[in-house]
Amino acid sequence: MPPRRRSALGYRGVRQRPNGGFYAEIRSGDLRLSLGTYDTAHEAARAFDAAAWHLGKPRLQINFPDRRLLVAQEDERVMAEWRRRHPEDVAYEQEYWERRREEDTRRRREERLDRRRRKALACAQADLVNAGGRSFFTEEDERWFDIWLSTSDDANDDDDGADDWSD
Repeated sequence: MPPRRRSALGYRGVRQRPNGGFYAEIRSGDLRLSLGTYDTAHEAARAFDAAAWHLGKPRLQINFPDRRLLVAQEDERVMAEWRRRHPEDVAYEQEYWERRREEDTRRRREERLDRRRRKALACAQADLVNAGGRSFFTEEDERWFDIWLSTSDDANDDDDGADDWSD
């Protein structure tokens, strides 16, 4: 069954009374739910929307859709128009993000190489001590912890070095 057409007032589920008031009701199949009489059509439409929302009606069957959705749609429309009018800015923005990705990739590779070097040094010092030699690391030196650094190439690129076990 197609949805009910809007009344002459422009609001779904709102009718004008002979005394000048506005009556709101929800009709769905055999269900007829009276929402009362209001001073303005806008108030009656708001009552209809609140009841429809509580009943889980789709957004298309409500008088005032979610404003955030409308704002997002308008933003998309304006951005599409801006892209059409300013292609040079779009090209500059794309170049910027490409440079940014390249810089981030370079930085991550340098950090990964540094972790590998630090881990190799710590492992070499551990091997030296295990063979009966003496390390230039002191017993309390934090570089001993570098033995457990992750150096895998498939490591998470978003890794900031923070402990994964901390809260």
